[in-house]
Amino acid sequence: MKTLLTFILSLGILAANAQLNISGVVTEKSGEPLLGVNVYLKGTYDGATTDIDGKFSFETSETDSLVLIASFIGFREAVLPIESKGQDLNIVLKEEVSVLNAVVITAGSFNASDENKREVMKPLDIVTTAGATADIPGALNTLPGTQTVGETGRLFVRGGDGRETKTFIDGMLVHSEYGPSAPNTPSRSRFSPFMFKGMSFSTGGYSAEYGQALSSALILQSKDVTENNRADISLMSVGADVSATRAFSNGSLAGKIQYTNLEPYFQLAPQNLKWDKAPAGLDGNFAYRLKTSKTGLLKFYTNLSSSRMELFEADIANPEVDHAVNVSNDYGHFNASYRELINEKWGIRGGFSLTHSKDFASLAENSRDQKLNGGHVKVVADYQHSDRIAILLGGEMFQRNLDQILTDASGSFVQDFDERISASFAETEAFVSSALAFKAGLRFEHNNLNDQKTVTPRFSTAYKTGTNSQISLAYGQFYQAPQNQVILTDQEARSEMAQHYIANYQWIKDGLSFRIEAYEKQYDDLTRYSNVYDPSTFLFDGHGYARGLDLFWRDNKTFKSMDYWVSYSFIQTKRNHRDFPGSYTPSFASSHNFSFVMKKFIDDIKSQIGVTYSFASGRPYNDLNSEEYLGGKTPAYHDLSFNVSYLYSSQVIIHAMVNNVLGINNIFGYEFADQPNEAGIYASRAITPPAPRFIFLGVFITLSKNKGINQLPNL
Repeated sequence: MKTLLTFILSLGILAANAQLNISGVVTEKSGEPLLGVNVYLKGTYDGATTDIDGKFSFETSETDSLVLIASFIGFREAVLPIESKGQDLNIVLKEEVSVLNAVVITAGSFNASDENKREVMKPLDIVTTAGATADIPGALNTLPGTQTVGETGRLFVRGGDGRETKTFIDGMLVHSEYGPSAPNTPSRSRFSPFMFKGMSFSTGGYSAEYGQALSSALILQSKDVTENNRADISLMSVGADVSATRAFSNGSLAGKIQYTNLEPYFQLAPQNLKWDKAPAGLDGNFAYRLKTSKTGLLKFYTNLSSSRMELFEADIANPEVDHAVNVSNDYGHFNASYRELINEKWGIRGGFSLTHSKDFASLAENSRDQKLNGGHVKVVADYQHSDRIAILLGGEMFQRNLDQILTDASGSFVQDFDERISASFAETEAFVSSALAFKAGLRFEHNNLNDQKTVTPRFSTAYKTGTNSQISLAYGQFYQAPQNQVILTDQEARSEMAQHYIANYQWIKDGLSFRIEAYEKQYDDLTRYSNVYDPSTFLFDGHGYARGLDLFWRDNKTFKSMDYWVSYSFIQTKRNHRDFPGSYTPSFASSHNFSFVMKKFIDDIKSQIGVTYSFASGRPYNDLNSEEYLGGKTPAYHDLSFNVSYLYSSQVIIHAMVNNVLGINNIFGYEFADQPNEAGIYASRAITPPAPRFIFLGVFITLSKNKGINQLPNL
């Protein structure tokens, strides 16, 4: 009996000893206690929930390999091994950074992607914006920070001229990204927006990965593998095209051939220019996409084009005398890119691009024959240290070879240069919390022509002020080689430099977007000259500034089936560069720019309509009959454009567009004769659009087994 009693007492003691008490407190990094944290032993039902002071306590009879887990929404799960004795724990939970709630750095950048939940402008907007004529720069010119420079059609950003904006496709630089044009007529981007799934338009402060752009980087991401077979036929008032896409296992192949000839259109629509041969061209685009693994993707893209045009330009001093103008271009661009996720931490991407462009232009007895061969190769490694820290490392090289033959009555003059710019860059992006992030980088470049070495810092940060709002700041230094004509004359020409300072506030909620951005840009080392053909006059001490305020509002929620946005930009800018006798506002800069864009789908008539109104205040020009340099000012610019897309059937679209509906005679500036007349007056003429308005009509047909596919997203 005594033995049995001893055995029972021993069991009771063992049972008591087997009950393990686990207690402690859970706080966030700041030390604040967390209420409602779920704390439990892995693989058991033993656990507790923290009280208002963050405290918890529970008992368990488990003894082997104990692992405690503390989990709470918005924070990273904590995992702790537990010793088999009483525990009094202090657990600190770190915020979980996710793509759904993390702050996004936006200073100086408009992101546009079907995959980006915070986009301001999608690729679809490019082709549905009235007045843009499905041209990427044309649509982006409705965003704040851009200048309306109608005689070029290029992107002028925050006091920078058109060459200060560079285009990148899948990270690779595009040389000669605009097609040819007649004098003082707008050119178009060579690349169709239909091939891109997303884009980032940076008006300043962009990543250290991108160089050789003083003012802006337009970063385009091409589409990935297509899953549907289709063929498209387009019959247009300016030509026709046919395209086809073939999907296969792990890949797709697409091609498009387009023929353009404006002669029939010019016969029907009056033109301000005297055309001998209207612009005509043949263009081909081919894309191949291949999934090399679950995370690997290989892309090839080729653009080939050839165009010609001839016209007569009246002499300014003697309008009855015409000078023949000939413009031709043969172009080829090849782009290859590859990306692969090596493991959970490391990813690699890179590629190369090749460009060949042959341009010929002549005016009377003067001509220019120019050949450009460009290349770009890049390798980038991405390291995801954690959900809070990512590191980017990379290297690249730009190659540019330019040959030029200038011919006039005295003979021919040959010029050329061969430029190589090597670069390396490093950048880290860190999330201090879901509300605070920063990105910091350095870029190193070396130019073989002038042996110039530059190191440029880039920094940006963002803080989430509320569920739907945030502020961002950015700073960066940027270098760019001078324009081609300067390098052809002086191959040791120094690179130009700009510094960007940007402050941004953004609010986005349920289809509504608002942003306001202030900026300051300082230019240094600008090229100055009095005669572009005399290298001894070149100096590289020019300077300038641009400062301003940009506003943007977009709403696709308030009105049924309607999307609209409003943008406004104010800028003050002056430069002392080129042949300026001092600091002046350049002729491409207008103080005020305003755009209103509206799109609405009307179910009753199965049509989408679009309206765009653009305004720009007058721009300065140099009136040779005035003693004040750049003292003239053009009238304000106004443009009201309209388009409509009618869904005739599920796969047939009829599209019509009219630019400058009111036929306003906008003036972009004035040209002056080289010499004054007998009265000492320089004859002049206004630089105006090539026609009062542009009218487009097209029928777009899609052939596919999937009846839900048509070209409406492209229009």
